[in-house]
Amino acid sequence: MRKTSLLSVAAGLLALCATGAAMAQDFPTKPLRILVPFTAGSGSDTTARFFGDRLAKQLGQTAVVENKPGASGIISVQALLAQPADGHTILLASNSPISVNPVSIKNLPYNPMTDLTPLAGLSRNMNVWVVSGNSKLNHLKDVVEFSKHNPNKPLSLANYSAGYRLSGEWFSNMAGIKFNHITYKGGAQIFTDLMGDQLDVGIADLGGAAALIKGGKLKALAVSGEKRHPDFPNVPTFIESGFPDFVNYSWTSFYVKAGTPEAIKKKLTETLVKIRDAREGADYNRASGADSMPYFGESMQKFQQDELERFARIAKLAGIQPE
Repeated sequence: MRKTSLLSVAAGLLALCATGAAMAQDFPTKPLRILVPFTAGSGSDTTARFFGDRLAKQLGQTAVVENKPGASGIISVQALLAQPADGHTILLASNSPISVNPVSIKNLPYNPMTDLTPLAGLSRNMNVWVVSGNSKLNHLKDVVEFSKHNPNKPLSLANYSAGYRLSGEWFSNMAGIKFNHITYKGGAQIFTDLMGDQLDVGIADLGGAAALIKGGKLKALAVSGEKRHPDFPNVPTFIESGFPDFVNYSWTSFYVKAGTPEAIKKKLTETLVKIRDAREGADYNRASGADSMPYFGESMQKFQQDELERFARIAKLAGIQPE
């Protein structure tokens, strides 16, 4: 009887494997939907279209990009979760909906670690701390020294997202200094106010600030990558500036709904990694001022878990409560 049961179990497992392999071989059976939590024309939208188009072509289908901005990415995440877990609907997500929302938003209607499954990271963009081109602050150490010598006159530090705010709090805690944190709706107004001497320091995406830095209207104090950016070889990293643990990127990754069959996830992931790591993918990211994100599958899952835990620690130290 026991032998018969074991044979039945083995037969069932073989049947499941065969079914999964057949599903992956046939997949996709219809156009892919790429959900983007940002407006058309944004950097993330362009990235979704670039990788989504090539993914679909590699798999013999077409891709339809749907922009669903709003509510810090919640709308697009819920749109994904409303679809079957069959791999035909893919979400482009960034650090905001995955690692920042759980810390900053009360009663978040999804769990990024259990409701979503990462396929492959696509791009990552280091942040830059900038000041006016005529600012007396020339290096990150100038910011620290001024703040320590003038504790009652905190420098204004502008950001335009919860992630950047947490990044600013992280550095503040590391350096043992205080800032007057000001949140804007976008980077453009930060740059305008910096150049008009209405702000002291701003945190921005390096790609968005690049032209103004090259034109001398803004001055870069440090970048948050693991190493210097090749387009700005004279701008030091936070690591080189005396903060060896400060590495921070804005990043994007493709996700599917949890429960998507393993064989389909594997097919999607392997195809995406091939596209991302090819010369065309690397050149695209470089032209966008970004690096290729070096994670996929389980390594991407671990990375986002580490990000989530880091932001949670920062928020606790800064006394930031979900709202």
